[in-house]
Amino acid sequence: MTRPLVLAAAISLALAACSGKEADPVNTTVQPAAQPQRANPLLSASTLPFQAPPFDKIEDGDYLPAFEQGMTEHLAEIRKIADSAEPATFNNTIVAMERSGQTLTRVSRIFFGLVQADTNEARQKVQEEIAPKLAAHEDEIKLDPKLFARVKAIYDQREGLNLEAEAKRLVERDYEEFVRAGAQLSDADKATLRKLNVEETTLATQFHTKLVAASAAGAVVVDDKARLDGLSEGELASAAEDAKARKLDGKYLLALQNTTQQPVLASLKNRQLRAQVLKASETRAENGDANDTRQTVQRLAQLRAQKAKLLGFDSYAAYSLADQMAKTPEAALKLLTDTVPAATAKARAEAAEMQKVIDDQAGQGGERFKLAASDWDFYAEQVRKAKYDLDQSQIKPYFELDNVLQNGVFYAATELYGIKFKQRTDLPTYHPDMKVYEVFDVDGSSLALFYTDYFKRDSKSGGAWMDVFVEQDGLTGAKPVVYNVCNFTKPAPGQPALLSFDDVTTLFHEFGHALHGMFSKVKYPSIAGTSTSRDFVEFPSQFNEHWATDPKIFAHYAKHYQTGEAMPQALVDKIQQAKTFNSGYATTEYLSAALLDLAWHTQPADAPLQDTGKFEADALKTFKVDLAEVPPRYRTTYFDHIWGGGYSAGYYAYFWSEVLDDDAFEWFKEHGGLSRENGDMFRAKILSRGNTVELSQLYRDFRGKDPSVEPLLENRGLK
Repeated sequence: MTRPLVLAAAISLALAACSGKEADPVNTTVQPAAQPQRANPLLSASTLPFQAPPFDKIEDGDYLPAFEQGMTEHLAEIRKIADSAEPATFNNTIVAMERSGQTLTRVSRIFFGLVQADTNEARQKVQEEIAPKLAAHEDEIKLDPKLFARVKAIYDQREGLNLEAEAKRLVERDYEEFVRAGAQLSDADKATLRKLNVEETTLATQFHTKLVAASAAGAVVVDDKARLDGLSEGELASAAEDAKARKLDGKYLLALQNTTQQPVLASLKNRQLRAQVLKASETRAENGDANDTRQTVQRLAQLRAQKAKLLGFDSYAAYSLADQMAKTPEAALKLLTDTVPAATAKARAEAAEMQKVIDDQAGQGGERFKLAASDWDFYAEQVRKAKYDLDQSQIKPYFELDNVLQNGVFYAATELYGIKFKQRTDLPTYHPDMKVYEVFDVDGSSLALFYTDYFKRDSKSGGAWMDVFVEQDGLTGAKPVVYNVCNFTKPAPGQPALLSFDDVTTLFHEFGHALHGMFSKVKYPSIAGTSTSRDFVEFPSQFNEHWATDPKIFAHYAKHYQTGEAMPQALVDKIQQAKTFNSGYATTEYLSAALLDLAWHTQPADAPLQDTGKFEADALKTFKVDLAEVPPRYRTTYFDHIWGGGYSAGYYAYFWSEVLDDDAFEWFKEHGGLSRENGDMFRAKILSRGNTVELSQLYRDFRGKDPSVEPLLENRGLK
């Protein structure tokens, strides 16, 4: 997942110069010379390679004044463009806007990257204060009639201006964004929109802050080690370390990840503890305390619908999808609901297999019960082992994190695109767990910097994502500084970081986003890199997942962390045979969440505040995904993608993009699979192009036709 950066912002008065107290005229004591004021490192471009952030010099107190000055500078630059007496031209208006706001862009990218991955109380306060100001700042620009008049003048003349294709695309995107932001509204409606935007940004920020705290507080504390029967020694050590970090010596802490299901549920033998963990996950933000998100969600859904109506749309989903590949909520809903029957039928068949295991064990003296959601992963592992003689404990020793990264993820990128990686230890990071790599292109030139931050901690948001500290910019020559963030379990000191195969896939996925950012070769930064629609941006990342199971790549990284021996072919074959195992569950839990997102965001503006629990239950029933054993991947109250993460009415995008990525991989198979020639083609036609071409056309230019849904259905075992 990429986290869209909000470079929105607000009118801000210039900061007054700070002056000290004058000396007491009666006191003739010689005063010591004043120390020079410390320079704010965020107010000038970094002198480090690639303009990498000087994390060792930045203090939390630097962010707010840097935001304020950045907004002031940006607004002054925009005013100069809007007030120009010269006729509007592409260079003096469109390009001038592209070049504006460099301080604000710099501080925003650094701050929002940090606050997502390593927050603290001071940073949260800055975020809560600055978020509504940023929203107001963006409105101040996008709702400026003089500026819009200049943009519209260029848009209206675009066919006769002899613009290059990329420049013409930029003009069209700028005009569309102004219109979508409300530039054509009356003054009264603009005033209403400003209020709604500030409130939405404030609530979205509050939601995210509450959820981070709720997830940390929802961790399950276990006193008795015997209750943790089933966990590996490494998992036990990690749980003990997590407890120790919270001054709970002698106990064990089962931390919550962002999804409904939790990794430990596949291993815990204690059924009561499994139920306790799942309940903690599902109710983490519904406890009636300061971290309860229900009222925040209710109002967010309502005000988004009101905003959409103001802008001329029937629902927020209709507004949100109008500039996506899907175009309409109906198109997104059709893709999802057409898949529901096959997915739920397969999930029910999977549940029946697990129920048979439970019943057979009951007949041999075990407990008799009906399969519950908290039992699914535990018994799925037993079925997997019975059907394929395969369980996670066999697999994990072959997937040590650093080895998978170096000999899997990086190796695949070298084989496909010819790029190489070298770790750098001379650049500062915001956390000791991070690593930095310089990326070199085929000709040996420096291409990008790549930061990794892989381990879970309480200060980090859940999930995994990619973003940039510095965007590729053809106007200034800036090269990309890209980062990946994940939430893998950090091993106890001296222990290896062993991954599940799902974790391995996540590593490849996020690096697919990273490649999209690194390979960008675009002149104008606002349409560079991953600045595409949500239902396209997941295409390169999901496409990159395919290389995790490519025989040549897999053999290069799937090696035992102790012996270095390759995974036995028999075990490789079992993994391949089990590829679509549990896909009914995985698809149904995803569809449930995506449909829940669209249900919330297709409400009309006059809909009342909704009871979150009832609304969710009714929506799942309406869409026929209300399987008791298969809860949504995210329930409403902790669905950070749609309330705090920029994917509102857009969670369907993963499925839409999966149609593209599976179809694109068919092209690779048709042309010989893994090769430099194929990689170079994909880089040239997809990964380097950003948003410089209408995205459906961009895909057709690569594939030669529109995508087919058939490869997706086959890869998920639904056909």
